[in-house]
Amino acid sequence: MVNALSCFLKKKVTEDLMVPDEDVERTGRELKQQIDAVFGRSLAIRELDTGSDNATEIEVNNLSNPYYDAERFGITFVASPRHADVLLVTGAVTHNMAIAAKKTYDAMPSPKYVVAVGDDACDGGIFKGTYAVLGGVDKVFPVDLKIPGNPPTPAAILTGLLALMNKAGKKA
Repeated sequence: MVNALSCFLKKKVTEDLMVPDEDVERTGRELKQQIDAVFGRSLAIRELDTGSDNATEIEVNNLSNPYYDAERFGITFVASPRHADVLLVTGAVTHNMAIAAKKTYDAMPSPKYVVAVGDDACDGGIFKGTYAVLGGVDKVFPVDLKIPGNPPTPAAILTGLLALMNKAGKKA
């Protein structure tokens, strides 16, 4: 009985530490440099779901987990569009969300950037042409960057944000 109990107590109960991918680290360092150059501070993102299946939201939320830890690269998520630099939109725009999405966009201070994340936000995705949706986000307001995928990975989202910062840096 003692041997059985000691085997049970010695069993490993945690996962091995995962080290972030070197590509993610490189992208994150470049992103941090661009954020500092363009904004001189952190990049505030307001995420807006306009009618998605939550797959893209899960990947966006993964940016805040310990593996990706996007905050160390200067990315923060904010609750109010009045505090946001970037509106990150997920999901096809439903008829019911069109007015709310436009009000959210209008509440943002200038300069403001819009990123459509996922196939649904880019062009309507699998919902394109159905009676319930207008289509992609560009049907409601201008989009600065589209990140395709169903859903895109957190690494792809970071890469897209880097492309947005590079584009914003050239305008400034």
